[in-house]
Amino acid sequence: MQQAQYQLIIVGGGPAGLTAGLYAARGRLKVLLIEKGTTGGQVLVTDWVDNYPGFTEGVSGFDLIDKMTAHADRFGLEKKFATIKSLQLAGDVKTITLENGEIFTAKTIVLCTGAKPRQLDIPGEYEFKGRGVSYCATCDGPFYRNQEIAVVGGGNTAIQDALHLTKFATKVTVIHRRGELRATKILQEKAFCNQKIDFIWNTQVKEIRGDKNGVAELLLSHHAGEESILKVTGIFALIGISPNNELLPLDQLQTDKAGFIVTDEEMATTVPGVFAAGDIRSKKSRQIINAAGEGAVAELSAERYLGNQAPDQPLNCSE
Repeated sequence: MQQAQYQLIIVGGGPAGLTAGLYAARGRLKVLLIEKGTTGGQVLVTDWVDNYPGFTEGVSGFDLIDKMTAHADRFGLEKKFATIKSLQLAGDVKTITLENGEIFTAKTIVLCTGAKPRQLDIPGEYEFKGRGVSYCATCDGPFYRNQEIAVVGGGNTAIQDALHLTKFATKVTVIHRRGELRATKILQEKAFCNQKIDFIWNTQVKEIRGDKNGVAELLLSHHAGEESILKVTGIFALIGISPNNELLPLDQLQTDKAGFIVTDEEMATTVPGVFAAGDIRSKKSRQIINAAGEGAVAELSAERYLGNQAPDQPLNCSE
């Protein structure tokens, strides 16, 4: 099959990928963005974004991504929605093969594959997925109207989603393995003041139990050694993220212990011509705004890399 050649290929269409695509299209690069699903990444399942500059009243995750996508489209960013089969990043020319057999090559690649929710890895979790076990409050919250549910976690996502779930559930119990939350103070204050939210501290969920109708109860293990039962019809596991690195050639990239890609401050990986941005990077802070900023930095670094390479054809100003 004939190969399509580009100067830059962006893998992933979240905030980092869309920003890199915007910069590249505006910079007149021959660029392609490949996304297996739809643009947006985890932002699409974020109910409300209250800290993105310029949106003084806040904005829904869907609307923010809609505006980001429209902005990139305005400059003619070429996008392809397909699943990647393999990536070959070594050498001057990088090769991406899709599941349908199409092949694309580029001198530079920006990896923006993002991350996914981390699972609890406890008995009952797999059996009740979609029947009481969820990882997305904005996706599944409406299914729990007038029910009692649980949220596992203590970070920003867990507490923000617990607040969102109070729109539907009669009671939301936050189960946290520590004695205090890690969420920002403003989110903590909102949660502590919400009469629909209870907290169980220094506790982990040991097992999810239920029947043919779905989740019915949780077996809890408290740090003091005792166990207890919590009756709920749903549990939202919001304990962090894992990298979307399954299709990446990890033997060609340096990663941290969790599998996130290591880069320098210019978003360059250890492979020349390959950059990474957004939640797939090894870092401490994962916010929409720094994902977008990293996308811009990665694209500008790719441009500099291309500028240091020999041109494909000699410049002819006589035409």
